[in-house]
Amino acid sequence: MKFDLPYMLSLFAMPELWRAALTVIELSAVSWILAVVLGFPLACARLSRRAWLSMPAGIYIWFFRSVPLLVAAIVIYNLPQMFPATGPWFSHPFFSGMVALVLTETAYMAEIHRGGLNSVARGQREAAFALGLQGVGIQRLVIIPQALRIALPTLANQYIACVKLTSLISVISLGELLLVGQQLYAQNLLVMETLCAITVYYVGIVTVFGWIVRYLENRFDLPARQPGALDALQVNALRARLAPETFGPRATVRDATPALILQRLHKRYGAHHVLKGIDLQVRRGEVVSIIGPSGSGKTSLIRTINALEPLDDGEIVLYGKPFIAARAKGLNRARREGLLTVGMVFQSFNLFPHRTIAENVMLAPRYHRRRNAADARTQALGLLDKVGLLAHADKYPHQLSGGQQQRVAIARALAMEPAIMLFDEPTSALDPELVGEVLKVISALADEGMTMLIVTHEMDFAMSISDRIVFMEDGVIQLAASPNEIRQRADADRIRRFIGVEQGQGNRQAERAARVVSPVSLVNQGALGSA
Repeated sequence: MKFDLPYMLSLFAMPELWRAALTVIELSAVSWILAVVLGFPLACARLSRRAWLSMPAGIYIWFFRSVPLLVAAIVIYNLPQMFPATGPWFSHPFFSGMVALVLTETAYMAEIHRGGLNSVARGQREAAFALGLQGVGIQRLVIIPQALRIALPTLANQYIACVKLTSLISVISLGELLLVGQQLYAQNLLVMETLCAITVYYVGIVTVFGWIVRYLENRFDLPARQPGALDALQVNALRARLAPETFGPRATVRDATPALILQRLHKRYGAHHVLKGIDLQVRRGEVVSIIGPSGSGKTSLIRTINALEPLDDGEIVLYGKPFIAARAKGLNRARREGLLTVGMVFQSFNLFPHRTIAENVMLAPRYHRRRNAADARTQALGLLDKVGLLAHADKYPHQLSGGQQQRVAIARALAMEPAIMLFDEPTSALDPELVGEVLKVISALADEGMTMLIVTHEMDFAMSISDRIVFMEDGVIQLAASPNEIRQRADADRIRRFIGVEQGQGNRQAERAARVVSPVSLVNQGALGSA
């Protein structure tokens, strides 16, 4: 049988096939968009710890991934026979086909979204929570942009599946490409020529969409974004335009009212009792370093102070007001307001990778409406200048070294003007040569009177900067004393062995403090600005 090429080519000028192709595009695009949108809350419900949400979502996904689209389309199209009131809607093949596609595709989209959501590191949620973001704000500003970037290739592939699945809707007499093609070759018996033309139409639709997807993927390709650093002249010009504002901690007064009171704190992970009745008071403007062997409960303690870990027993009082109580559910007003006064710097930085470092610093003040966009950027640039990174303001986190990322994390926490700063082993994820630049920034904050709790393994740094050192072991505080008391007291032998100092060793705090250089002065010399 001879292939009739002229006839096949003539099909590309046939208005009926172009109208059918438009129907395919409309049906697949509308169904795909609705499925992408509806699949996200379904994925969130599937991930919920509440059984009344996760179980129905799981059943929906299981059922509609099991039902063939052909069956779903026929059932929905024939619903008016059982429910006549649905006739005006489901008697229309396009609407019935769209509903069938949306119902089945939403189940697949939900699983794609679930994979994207699970791929976003837990630290991203914790960092957003520490900045005072809540529920919808965390999802909208932090989680969804990252999850969509991860899931985009798979979501786009699912659109291609939607395009091909529209051919099944021909069973309910929708005038799409396959049905029109069947009608043509039923008249002239030129089956191969007609199907080849139909194939070209489908390939064309998928190809055009593929170009759009590649454009979007390039737009979302973070490693490909490589904005450069400003040179010295540009940095100086930008610094000159900044408002003469002190971008530092809130003014603190060392008075008798404790900044923090921890009372009988207990924390368990299953059968493992991590915190065993912690009692501690922190004065305003005091720098407290928490040290101890691994597994002693240091990180768990500091994470309870900003509600990242719930307490099993005990209470935390913030500036004389109740803040966190054991087994308290939800965020009441006191806890919500208290969290905004406590800044947190994490061991692994937890910067938001889809935002520039200036946008990282601006995020929380803008979210809480403390500043407008212009003022928030001015503040962000001032804080980045403070930590020696003004030249890198428009870079992304992946372009920075570990030490630079940690300094951005400090600036981001300071943007909310916290009264207390928490540091969870801020240098343990850094190479040795990068530790110093972070410790200098923390030392400058101590000089400014910031109240700080620092979990650290840098013993020399802790002894030089701290007003008090808390030594934890086996979930309890073994000793809380000043560096000088640790060197002198007879009952501090265990902590001296841990730190590596001898009893009676001279007080080197002033000597070491004299060698700590303010990062602001280093910026002026160009040392940190080019780091």
